[in-house]
Amino acid sequence: MARTMTISDAVDIRADANVLYSLISDPTRMRNWSPENRGATVLNPAGDGAAFVGMTFEGRNKRGRASWTTRCTVTAADPGQRFAFTVHTIGVKKPRLRGANASWEYRFEQIAPGTTRVTETWTDDRTSWPDFLVAIFDRIATSGKTFPEFQRINIRKTLDSLKRATDETAG
Repeated sequence: MARTMTISDAVDIRADANVLYSLISDPTRMRNWSPENRGATVLNPAGDGAAFVGMTFEGRNKRGRASWTTRCTVTAADPGQRFAFTVHTIGVKKPRLRGANASWEYRFEQIAPGTTRVTETWTDDRTSWPDFLVAIFDRIATSGKTFPEFQRINIRKTLDSLKRATDETAG
């Protein structure tokens, strides 16, 4: 059976696409929604604080007792439309192990006045890994699931948390 390489899910939120983009495109805020992210540091911030293609950041993550740090590079920064980044370096305290890991993308589509559909997509960039190694690694790293199964759950939690936080702010 072929590996699932991409997982997506979406949520409709009563908010402007530009507002949602500004929240998601700030990696230091992802900890507010993601079940694994514990914060981030932008390594080369723009003067106005806006995300830009080529911006790099380090994200701190935790799953169960495991903690790790990633280095990521923004690959798309289109306000109100699309934000994307690749995870290309990983390590325990500092990202040291370089290699294709994953790509994340967020798309923002106005579906009605004041309502935006946010679509989050995870892509497995470990294309050079043999399937048997991926199967073993994934089940160890996720306590029995494949990464696509695991990310489907995390994406849903992230989108639901973003919607809750945005709805609370909107009133």
